[in-house]
Amino acid sequence: MSAAEFRQLGELFPNETVTHSYVQDIELPPVNGTSPGTFALVTLDNGLDHSKPTTLGPNTLIELGTVLTGLKERAARGEIVGVGVTGKPYFLVAGADLSTVKSLGGREQGLWMAQLGHDVYATLANLGVPSFAFINGLALGGGLEIALQSTYRTVSTGAGALALPEAFIGLIPGWGGVYILPRLIGPENALKVMIENPLSNNRTLTGPQAFELGIADAIFEPADFVEQSLAWAAQVIAGTATPERANAVDPSSPEVAERWAGAIAAGRAFVEAKTSNAPPAPGKVLDVMEANRTLTQAESAALECETLADLMQTDEFRSTVYAFLDLVQRRSKRPAGAPDPKLARPVTKIGVVGAGLMAGQLALHFARQLKVPVVLTDIDQARVDKGVGYVHAEVDKLLAKKRISPDAANRTRALVTGSVSKDVFADADFVIEAVFEELSIKKQVFGELEAIVSPECILATNTSSLSVTAMAEDLRHPERLVGFHFFNPVAVMPLLEIVRAPRTDDAVLATAFDLAKGLKKTAVRVMDAPAFVVNRILLRLMGEVTAAFDEGTPAEVADNALRPMGLPMTPFTLGAMVGLPVAQHVQESLHAAFGDRFPVSQNLQKLIDNGVKSIWAPENGPDGRPFIPAETLALMSFGSTPSTGEDVLHRTQDALAEEIGLMLDEGVVAGPEDIDLCMILGAGWPMFLGGITPYLDRVGASERVTGRKFQAPGVASEPA
Repeated sequence: MSAAEFRQLGELFPNETVTHSYVQDIELPPVNGTSPGTFALVTLDNGLDHSKPTTLGPNTLIELGTVLTGLKERAARGEIVGVGVTGKPYFLVAGADLSTVKSLGGREQGLWMAQLGHDVYATLANLGVPSFAFINGLALGGGLEIALQSTYRTVSTGAGALALPEAFIGLIPGWGGVYILPRLIGPENALKVMIENPLSNNRTLTGPQAFELGIADAIFEPADFVEQSLAWAAQVIAGTATPERANAVDPSSPEVAERWAGAIAAGRAFVEAKTSNAPPAPGKVLDVMEANRTLTQAESAALECETLADLMQTDEFRSTVYAFLDLVQRRSKRPAGAPDPKLARPVTKIGVVGAGLMAGQLALHFARQLKVPVVLTDIDQARVDKGVGYVHAEVDKLLAKKRISPDAANRTRALVTGSVSKDVFADADFVIEAVFEELSIKKQVFGELEAIVSPECILATNTSSLSVTAMAEDLRHPERLVGFHFFNPVAVMPLLEIVRAPRTDDAVLATAFDLAKGLKKTAVRVMDAPAFVVNRILLRLMGEVTAAFDEGTPAEVADNALRPMGLPMTPFTLGAMVGLPVAQHVQESLHAAFGDRFPVSQNLQKLIDNGVKSIWAPENGPDGRPFIPAETLALMSFGSTPSTGEDVLHRTQDALAEEIGLMLDEGVVAGPEDIDLCMILGAGWPMFLGGITPYLDRVGASERVTGRKFQAPGVASEPA
């Protein structure tokens, strides 16, 4: 590809936030009394604060390439003895600019972008003098590949989020990472970084972990990281320091070839288990790595570029960018329908009604994140003591794992107390109930609370399916009640459905959103409708699969019918995890509200009545496959109209499209984007689906059922 074509690519993105390459000449510190010479340090900086990560768009790469070409010429003239690359505070580089990549028009431009990156990185790898990457902070994707293309690498102990997350995003580490990393740290470790971590909630490495794997050659403290790195570089250039790379391998050796094949096989099994091979990118990472064991780096680079160009054209990639960038990174920070934050009231004390497991999780999370007093109540002292004891025990676990300091542990324990009297809520600013999911019980609780709390105190319910409006109807001040629905486990799941009933006032709602921000949760405003968003969609899905099972579809066929979607777990597994009684209770609520769209399974009820916790046996059978125990089968009866797996998938797709169409018509959320955000953050649905609505558009269900697509062309699909 020519320089003119690279410039043409850059001209397509005049509004790119360019990460500039600033060069500083530094006289290296003396080694044995003599400086090795002049060192050129390139600092990558977009000129913005730490809330705006540095990224790699076409114009950024063109500028970096121009700078590196100039440094290569200086090296040839003997003016410099080495080149280093580092970043602005907290960042090396956060990777490719996904907004740019998503906007590339057609495969040819995608190929140009891939080739541009390789062209620039090849210059860095072939300067004629040693190159160094000083990984001072976050380094993702193309950012970490800058480091991998350098001759040597140092990393800060304070650096967080080092990763090659491309398999998660829908691409491959295609600027040399997939070639260099397995040679540098061994094929097994490389697969952890390129496959296992990305597909495990996009896990990343810390600086010390990267050093331990062998990604970095030296590690230094943050306070004087660049100075220490320069001193180490001086020693390397002077020949007094030689990095040891214990994990590095030669892929041409028979022993490594066998390890390579074993790692690829293990990677394919992992991808199958995690995604059912629904998204193409993870398999492509493995394909390229498998092929490049016997390729030269130039041959691998050509394969990487072609693979990247293909993947950039997939709807799975576009859906991932939509989900990750447009939803999780952007929409989550500007919730649709949230009132003016200035209306929010201060919250200095929180009450939790109930002291069971959910209440204990809430109390712990409030205390840890908001650092305000939290008081639990329940009907007797034993329950109260158990609830407070749970919080203290969880704090002790965090302390043992060194995830919390001794001082923080002591403060958190002191913040959480308990009482058998609701009078302790008299000076609370916010009280949330976490009692049994029964409307009459919740109404009784709120009636008791209103007689105790101040007029300004906000009352909240953690209900997963009941009507907030009905809970408020007997209150003197119904405007103070808001739905505040967490997902289990509270500390882990990032979604908070904030439910506005018809009379909930703006100040109450604003305070709820402000609390969500303090709790580090993503809040989505939902209207008061049965089961809100996540549970309504999940129960519609589970209801269709269970109905097919009850009609006579074999359990293995029904439960695995949705595997092409790549969901985190099968419907029967999800039901067992949630608890069959809980799932059935919500299903009954939805059946009462919406009728036959949410059928209540008599087979499941028989299992519940007999204390059976799961359709499947707790362990797989002798052949390694799940099975239903004979005693469980004996409790159930089935119809005589079995379906194929394809039939079950098709009917479930149409059911989801119908339900989401109705939810949007009802105004449950502001738009399909909020449906998708809820499913990603509240149910762990894959990014490559785009949540749910782009998937239903892609398979034709939305048009089959509603006559239209949920998303406009180009949002999570090919532009019109």
